[in-house]
Amino acid sequence: MAREAELVLLPRQVAEWGRMSMCDAEKRLLANALLDISNERFVLLSESCIPLYNFSIIYHYLSKSKYSFMGAFDDPGPFGRGRYNENMAPEVNISQWRKGSQWFEVNRKLAIQMVEDNTYYPKFAEFCRPACYVDEHYFPTMLTIRAANQLANRSLTWVDWSRGGPHPATFGRGDITEDFMKRVLGGQSCLYNDQPSSICSLFARKFAPSTLEALFLLAPKFLGF
Repeated sequence: MAREAELVLLPRQVAEWGRMSMCDAEKRLLANALLDISNERFVLLSESCIPLYNFSIIYHYLSKSKYSFMGAFDDPGPFGRGRYNENMAPEVNISQWRKGSQWFEVNRKLAIQMVEDNTYYPKFAEFCRPACYVDEHYFPTMLTIRAANQLANRSLTWVDWSRGGPHPATFGRGDITEDFMKRVLGGQSCLYNDQPSSICSLFARKFAPSTLEALFLLAPKFLGF
């Protein structure tokens, strides 16, 4: 029997960009979702995200995946290893230091590890502060150490960094055209369950509220709704 979805509102707490309070908020979301024993996959999205496929495609993609989707890259440059603090050893060595997008998808086993962790959390809370942006490093590094073979090492959320700056592009009503949707959906290549796939991103961001009407108009043609 199908069960109606329940909307759960968590008590508000301040979450500051680039600080541990962001990871605290993500842990609280995961902890609340884990209370429902029927939940097996957990996707972090924001109000500016949109789905790129219908529910059936997304559900099948996630439920059949052998891996969880979190980027975890060894970046040798100043915005990767350059943010490492030697005081994080021995729990975290520089060779284990990883960087990735905070927009992840994980299975239940990894979600539990993320919530329960108290080994790496204190080190990141004390020694990864701006200009070390902890939400880009904490979960990618911790899961690489504990479960690297369970990660697809990529995010499922498409973003556009081509405009430059510290944040990806935000799209408004004027951006939403057929050519734009073709660019978002086309030309993707990745591995899914160790096999080549042209479906790599299931979601995209950042979309302003003004895009809603235009997205609804294009959804039947491009998004399968």
